[in-house]
Parts: sequence; C-alpha cells; structure tokens
Amino acid sequence: MPEDVKTKRKFTSKKSNEISPNDVVATEYGKMPPNDVPLEEAVLGALMLESNAFGSVSDFLKPDCFYKMSNRLIYTAIANLASKQEPIDLMTVTEQLRKEGTLEDAGGNFYVAQLTSKVSSSANVVWHAKILSQKYLSRQLISFATNVEKNAFDEGREVEEVMQEAEGKLFEISQQNLKKDYTQINPLIEEALKQVESAANREGLSGVPSGFNELDKITSGWQNSDLIIIAARPAMGKTAFVLSMAKNMADRGYPVAMFSLEMSNLQLVNRLLVNVSELPGEKIKNGKLESYEWDQLNARTKDLFDKPIYLDDTPSLSVFEFNTKARRLVKEHKVRCIIIDYLQLMNASGMNFGSREQEVSMISRSLKQLSKELCIPIIALSQLNRGVEGRVGEDKRPQLADLRESGAIEQDADMVLFIHRPEYYKITEDAAGNDLHGIAEIIIAKHRNGATGDVRLRFRAELAKFSNMDEGVGKVELDSTAVDGSNNGEDFVSAGTAAPVATPPSDPSDPMAGGNIPPAF
Repeated sequence: MPEDVKTKRKFTSKKSNEISPNDVVATEYGKMPPNDVPLEEAVLGALMLESNAFGSVSDFLKPDCFYKMSNRLIYTAIANLASKQEPIDLMTVTEQLRKEGTLEDAGGNFYVAQLTSKVSSSANVVWHAKILSQKYLSRQLISFATNVEKNAFDEGREVEEVMQEAEGKLFEISQQNLKKDYTQINPLIEEALKQVESAANREGLSGVPSGFNELDKITSGWQNSDLIIIAARPAMGKTAFVLSMAKNMADRGYPVAMFSLEMSNLQLVNRLLVNVSELPGEKIKNGKLESYEWDQLNARTKDLFDKPIYLDDTPSLSVFEFNTKARRLVKEHKVRCIIIDYLQLMNASGMNFGSREQEVSMISRSLKQLSKELCIPIIALSQLNRGVEGRVGEDKRPQLADLRESGAIEQDADMVLFIHRPEYYKITEDAAGNDLHGIAEIIIAKHRNGATGDVRLRFRAELAKFSNMDEGVGKVELDSTAVDGSNNGEDFVSAGTAAPVATPPSDPSDPMAGGNIPPAF
C-alpha cells in the first residue's frame, strides 16, 4: 500500500490531523489523484532555507495543498511561526512541531532535516508552489465530481436539490481559488486618464440613467460594477420605484432585467400597464373601464411592446441560479442593469450556514462579486427592520442601522438608498412648511464614489408611479395608507377617490361612453 494511503489511515483518528474532505486518496477508476510529493518536499525545504520565502506563497498556498500528511503538518508549523513573526528555519520548524505534538506524525527529526537537502535554491519556490496549488484544485474538482455522481445516482434525492448543491459547491471552490495579482500603478493611471478624457467628450451620464433627473445628477447614472441597495419599509413603494426606473431605462434603449421573487411576471406587467396608461390600479384589476379608458390603455400599451425588459419570477431563487441566469442575460441580450426584488427572499441553497445573517452576508457578497465580473450595476431591493416604526416624527427617516438581517449588506454595497414617504406616517408638511402630499424622498445614505443627499420625487399611489417633480400633476388627495390586499400592503392603494387621468368623450350621447370594450391587445 502506498505510504500516503497508510499515512491517511493512521492519522484520521486524531482531530488535529484530519484530512480535508476535498482530498481523495484514489479515485474509483484506480488512478491516484494529481500530486507531486517530491515537489512538496522541495517547497518545504526552500521555505526553511529562505526565511522570506513564505511571504511570497502564503496568499495562495494552504496546508491542504500538500497531498502528503507529513508535509501538510510541516507547512502548518511554518505558517504558525510566520503568524507569530518568528524566524523560519530547520531548527525553529522542528521545535514548533514538537510544541504542537506533531513531530513524530510529521516524520520525525530526520525527515524534517533531510527536506533542506532536496533543494539547492529557493529562487523558484513561487512557481513550484503554484503547481502544488493547481494540483490541489484538481483534487477538489475530482472530489466534487465524485460527490455529484454519487448524489445523482441517489433516487431518494430531488434532481433540483442535487443541482443547487452542486452549483453551490462549485461556486465555493471557485471563490476559494480566485486570486488576482497586484498591478503596478502606471497602467492604472493611464486607464484612469483615458476614462477622464472619455467623460469629458461624453454627452450625458457616465452610467445607466434612472430617468429621475435630480437623482441622476448625484449618481451620474448607475455605475458599472456597482451594487446598489434600495431599502424601505413595506408600503413605501420599492417595487413601484424600480418598475418606473426599469421603464425609464428601457425607454432610453438600455436593456434591463428584473428578478421578482415576490410577484409573478403577470403581476409585474399589470403594474407596468398601470404605470404607462395612468389608469387607476383598481380599474386595471377589475377591467371596469370606460371606452375612452380602453382607448387610452391600448394606445399607451403599444409603447411597451419590443422594449428590452426581461422578467424572471422564479420563486425562492438561489444566488447560484441567479448568477447563471445573469451571465446568460448579459451575454445573449446585452443587459446593462439587473434588478432584484428583493434580496431577503433569495437563498444560498447548497451551502450550510450557522445563521440566516451569515447566509444573507454570503448573498450580498456574491452579488457584489457578480457586478464586478459582469461590469454592470446590480440593484437589489431590501427590507428594513421595524426599528423605523418605533421612532417618532422626523426620526422615522430610515438609517443604515435599519437594514434587515445583515450588516454585510451595508458593507458590500457601493450605494445604499432609502425610500421614505412622510405622508404615510401622517407627516404632511416639512420644517419649511412645504406640502408633502404625494412626495417621496430618496435618501442616498451611502455613496462610495460620490456625494450623499436627498432627492424628492412625486409618487402617485393610485398609479404606483414615481416621476420627477416637474412632471407632477398636483396634490394627490388619495389616502395612501389604504392598501390593496393583493401584495401585503406594498405599493398599490385603493383608487376609490382618484380622478381618471384620461379625458372622457365630449359627447355624452356617445353609445360607447358607458360600455366595457374588451382590450385590443
């Protein structure tokens, strides 16, 4: 039996020497996993000959990269010495192994001493260490593939569960081994200057426009590689805000995708119909429209056809499934912005977490990484905790501490915006005496690459529509706290007292004036 196999069986009973579950001694096909024990010994010898060599390899070389158990224990001792900023040489490593009680398991004094004779120079230690890292990655993939095959043969498991678990594990492997080298500043300066010149010659915004003028002035549009969190309490209009924004983007020719974990695609389209037709939501839902309202609906709905808007209503979407779909949307449809409604409804299926907070942290971190990979802005809606409700007066304005379930959301986000409607809390005037009926405040609480501030927009509750202040139609008399039960109080309200936007026919004798005409689309 090979020495490696004996070593593994000998030491698995000791917790401190357990083999990583990613390691495989032999595959089912009779092949030994990728390894190079002589190269492992050469690397260890070089690390003990050159005290500064460890700093060159420590960011990518881990104990698990060593296939032979004794070599793994020796490298662990070297890493422990480095963490205490103590010298690394033959004598100190031997003493560290003795302190840890693993000297005999590592092969004893003789084995450690002869490692330094396996290498004449440490000049190529980085290159050799990278080879060991690649072989370790190959072993991880072999173990991964073996587990996928085993689970796929298990008829007691759902295929979807196996796929999500496999995708989660593969994502974990890729993130653990994703390393970027440093870059000298000169080429970065040149690239930055080119961007400045490009911005000087550009007309308009540098990012994807939201369609809200005052907001775009602060942000210059949603920037590539940014993760934007838009948070609010229920009934503030989160979904209405991003739908209005998605329509604005599409109107300007920017393809946009929206993942809705809360509503179906048809419900989202109904919202869009209310938005573009400017007919009350209740009438769209029950179909009791006057003839002129049918005409208005048909005429304005034509503007939605062929718009580059892509909707996905997959329930309980996993972050791994989202990553796959997002990459396809960018590759196949050139999508320039992705919206998620909303973050707390996502999951990280296939991975184990100690708490929901850790899971949300992983999700927000993955979204940030994906925005950088795809070089597009990703906008994720988020819920706020109930702390807002317990405050009084102006203190009901949301704060970063109100973000629900994870402080990592604030940390990972490039921008955090809050939607606040004072009218909802019966606040109808600001400190200057300005009327706040039908007014929504967009609070930019965090802006990593720019200024923070507040932007006011008009919000028409009966239309679930946000618009620029100069596009307003006057005071909204509707009680915005009367909610429609179809969405747990979110956005839509009863339109019982709202006046229709369209102008009725001037001839009251028109035979079609009171009829219900079926839609023409």
